[in-house]
Amino acid sequence: SVLLPAGSMTQGLSTHLGKSNGLAARIFGTEASARLCSEYPGRFVYFANEVPDLDNARTEIEKWLKKDARGIGEQKFALDCDSAPLLKIYEVARDYSVPVLLHFQEGSYNMAFDRFHKVLEKFPTVNFIGHGPSWWGFISADHDPKVMYPKGPVQPGGLMDKYLADYPNMFGDLSAGSGLNALTRDEAHGAAFLDRHVGKICLGTDCADNDGQGKGCSGSQQIAMVRKLVTDPAKRQQIFSGNARKIIRF
Repeated sequence: SVLLPAGSMTQGLSTHLGKSNGLAARIFGTEASARLCSEYPGRFVYFANEVPDLDNARTEIEKWLKKDARGIGEQKFALDCDSAPLLKIYEVARDYSVPVLLHFQEGSYNMAFDRFHKVLEKFPTVNFIGHGPSWWGFISADHDPKVMYPKGPVQPGGLMDKYLADYPNMFGDLSAGSGLNALTRDEAHGAAFLDRHVGKICLGTDCADNDGQGKGCSGSQQIAMVRKLVTDPAKRQQIFSGNARKIIRF
């Protein structure tokens, strides 16, 4: 399992004046993730993270990458996805050959998703992993960015679908209610989508249910949905672990 820590506790604009410290999910920082990995060797790896517009962001992320962090993220801060602070984060990822995981949520985190293609073109050697309401909302061509969890049939040709198809360095993870919703709202499209991008989608859980079995566990529901929509065992295994192993050093 990959642990995604928060950045430092700060009260800047990028953290909504402190309201979204801890990624708005009461998450600890990189040091806690590294400690858990050391306590349970072989069970976890961790990413490094920091608030992008802090002066020491690069230094802090580099410190952990030089130790044993395997990527950067979850980047979930109130900045445009192509803003100067985030470009510096992508430069670190390029220099250390690690992936970056981004939470896209228009109006709150990593905004201006329609411009993200410029980032993909500027950093062709960096593997980007997307998730979040806007990422999964844009599975449909008629997505309204103001709607976090859209319902009803998916209209083919969504912007996210195009990013996956057109850019070898764009990947996605299935985490949380947004990923689950993208498949359950239109199962026929979901099955075709997973088959079309079978080499680009990774299992993600991002689940708030501590025991992993209750009705609130989107992770266990998503695993069941993948098993339902992907009948080929080899393709299913790509999504469950194979694709992550391609882009994350385990």
